Amino acid sequence: MWRRLCGARRALPGLRRCGGRPRALPPPGGAGMERAVVRCVPSEPKLSVSFVLGDGSTRQVQRDQSEPLGRALARIATNAGKGGAKKSKKARAEAEAAGPLPPAPSPAPAVRLFGQDGQAVPEEVPNAEAWQEGAVLQIGEARFRVERNPPALTELQLPRALLAGFPACPRLRAEFGSAGHCLFRWFQEEKQGGAGWEAIAGAEGRVFTPGNAQVGRRLKVRVTPGDEGGRLGAAREAESGAPVEAGPGACSFDARHLYTRRPAGPASLRAVSYNVLADAYAQSELSRTVLYPYCAPYALEMDYRQCLLQKELLGYSADLLCLQEVDRAAFADGLGPALDAAGLEGLLRLKERQHEGLATFFRRDKLRLLARHDLALHRALLDEPAHRPLRHALDACPHLRDKVLQRSSVLQVSVLQTINDPSRQICVANTHLYWHPKGGNIRLIQIAIALSHLRHVTHDLYPGTPLLFCGDFNSTPSTGTYGFVINGSIAEDHEDWRSDGEEPYCSMSLTHPFRLKSACGEPAYTNYVGGFHGCLDYIFIDADALEVEQVIPLPSHEEVTTHQALPSVSHPSDHIALVCDLKWK
Repeated sequence: MWRRLCGARRALPGLRRCGGRPRALPPPGGAGMERAVVRCVPSEPKLSVSFVLGDGSTRQVQRDQSEPLGRALARIATNAGKGGAKKSKKARAEAEAAGPLPPAPSPAPAVRLFGQDGQAVPEEVPNAEAWQEGAVLQIGEARFRVERNPPALTELQLPRALLAGFPACPRLRAEFGSAGHCLFRWFQEEKQGGAGWEAIAGAEGRVFTPGNAQVGRRLKVRVTPGDEGGRLGAAREAESGAPVEAGPGACSFDARHLYTRRPAGPASLRAVSYNVLADAYAQSELSRTVLYPYCAPYALEMDYRQCLLQKELLGYSADLLCLQEVDRAAFADGLGPALDAAGLEGLLRLKERQHEGLATFFRRDKLRLLARHDLALHRALLDEPAHRPLRHALDACPHLRDKVLQRSSVLQVSVLQTINDPSRQICVANTHLYWHPKGGNIRLIQIAIALSHLRHVTHDLYPGTPLLFCGDFNSTPSTGTYGFVINGSIAEDHEDWRSDGEEPYCSMSLTHPFRLKSACGEPAYTNYVGGFHGCLDYIFIDADALEVEQVIPLPSHEEVTTHQALPSVSHPSDHIALVCDLKWK
């Protein structure tokens, strides 16, 4: 190998003799040097090397990670020489009628790889070890600084719906980096139909709220990927497919934001519980024609509703958000990034076999996560010893047992600690119980499983930790589920045990140890659709440890029915968010 290096000394001016052996001169600094991007993932068999030649053509070589470096360099040499060969053929074709053919293509350039110490990397070293950050790839006279697994964007897209006064958050996927370390720059189309773009002053975050000045203009975002080490990758741009439109006017939540302009005090917690309506349910044929026929079709689209949801949730300045029916895609690309940019960390728990579930967000500068104790309710009934008595009772009622086991409901449990007073902890639970009107007996079993699990968390694992239990319980205040939560027991003869109308029906007496109350009381409704309205959502709090400072008023009936029912062009869900400020006793 060293003999071959000596023979290449004239082609590689960076080599000199030292002690009778060729030694590479230290590579120059990276300033002004072109990049050779190496993508090398341990779980993949091949790595790739990409670089741009002097004529502007891009080359990419894929090689086995385990093969010797020498073979990869030989392949790069052949690949780099192809540009010249093609150019010579073209030149010959143009010159055939004019005179003699041009000279034959020059031989493939000499190719070497030098480490950070300036030494040539031995050609028998495996590719995975040879291509390191800061190495220098030399192709003929050209030098390329190796960047191994630099941050890169694999996807970047702006939402289809852009509304003045409503946050816009691009969808992106980053490799070897994270959205939190990316750099963002927003642009707008020039006025009067200009073909160019102009930067928007101060628009340098992932979330940008267009104003009236942007109405009628398309937007563009330029994103430079980054990682926690400060490395930056190649920037990428995305343009909106349509211009910014005017917003829908007054929204049902605008008046509520007047109460939440300021965050809750350091000794308080502002909590929100909200079923945000999953996209799978909003855009089905059933929803468009039967459930929400009064709602304009465009207002049921995910991108449009995301605009409204992001503005509504950000405007509550919440410390805790417990959301139900959160789509996986919405969490990753819309709500999650927008709330993350506002200082809220999110946790997602999907339902079993579904693409939607529960999301809990908490404010980073106020709370930190100690532990998660999520639970699939049907699996807990089957597997956990604590539920053995309930399981044995259900053995006498196989029809009810089987219905419970078929449900995909889950319980999300997060144990949090306050930053300013580590002695204060809180167990935040979030759930969405079975929905069917005749499923009262199923919900009783589900809530019994949930409360038993929460007793274990707050009494055994974290003794003395108060409970905050949020969710869509699909139960009005007159039902057995609500009465069981509030009163701590359910009688064996309660009518909800017969809710499905089947005979013989299953009934049992259940208890739980908590003293819970509904922080927002019993509103006339938290769900308002064409054929139904009622109170289904609650924020239950430990009455011995927490008290209510204020409850943010719900929208007026006139606001809710402005467009007949929910959802609408000015309200993104068929439910209404519950918002309250709490403090420790």
